[in-house]
Amino acid sequence: MASLAVAIVLAVVGTVAVWLAGGRLESASERLGTHYGFPPVVQGAIIAAIGSSFPELSSSIISVLVHDDFGLGVGAIVGSAVFNILVIPGWSAIRGRGLRADRDVVYKEAQFYMLAIAVLLLTFSLGVIYYPGDTGRLVATVTRPLAMIPIALYGVYVFIQSQDVSDYEAPETDDVRVRRQWLLLLGSLAVILIGVEALIQAALTLETILGVPSTVWGLTVVAAGTSLPDAAVSVRAAESGRGPTSLANVLGSNTFDLLVAVPAAVLLNGDTPIDFATAVPMMGFLTVATLGFLLATRTNLELTRREAVWLLGLYGVFLAWMVLETLEVTAFVPGV
Repeated sequence: MASLAVAIVLAVVGTVAVWLAGGRLESASERLGTHYGFPPVVQGAIIAAIGSSFPELSSSIISVLVHDDFGLGVGAIVGSAVFNILVIPGWSAIRGRGLRADRDVVYKEAQFYMLAIAVLLLTFSLGVIYYPGDTGRLVATVTRPLAMIPIALYGVYVFIQSQDVSDYEAPETDDVRVRRQWLLLLGSLAVILIGVEALIQAALTLETILGVPSTVWGLTVVAAGTSLPDAAVSVRAAESGRGPTSLANVLGSNTFDLLVAVPAAVLLNGDTPIDFATAVPMMGFLTVATLGFLLATRTNLELTRREAVWLLGLYGVFLAWMVLETLEVTAFVPGV
């Protein structure tokens, strides 16, 4: 019981740390991007994405480098993507009394994000085909060359975005304020790393106490905790009437998570095994969630409060499925 209490405390402390530091990181990143004259595409697709997605990136890297548990890191990324695509738009639409979309969000951002899901699955599939494991299970070995495939696609994403903007000139900024923003950014990074490590320790402790695989806790506890910076950015945009910005932040962050955060851990760690039988059902549900989001936002290019409740209900289905898997009522995910 004492260990369970410690795990809960670690989860709460880690979540609060990631939430507070994530907001500071996103703010400092945006101001530094403006100061150094980065065009809007770089600020949106790279600066803002790294700012709000750094917790997910940290969870992937820490899981594999410190704890040698790539499944936990991938679970956190996929779980965060499901949370982002269902809970954040739903919550934002309820807080913003509906959420307007536009054709760029529906036809460019959302569809490129679905391409990101497909390419990551293709990368895992190539690992099964060319570097199979020897355990008798469908285990893929993701090598550094394979990890470069999704990263290369993210480069294509940034290039496509760059074609939609014109030259950008940054306003003059006080150097003292810039130094302060750099200190704020570095300090926020350090706090986020500590917060993510607390979340991972909570997941590993819960695995030991309850016997539930760390992948499940990555899909739920770690994923929700690391997604709060994305939620804060999107909800603020929705409340101020900037619906397309709110939705684009979700899709841009998810694209970064799948195409950069997952392969980054492989690039740092080297050849990394992944349970293909576990990854495919999770990515399958992520695809269903993305289709649900796409259908909801395409109707009249607006996410209504009723549709928002439907998206939140779909996330409830996801959580219920995870509970049934852990109780062995269902067995769609062999690794769980």
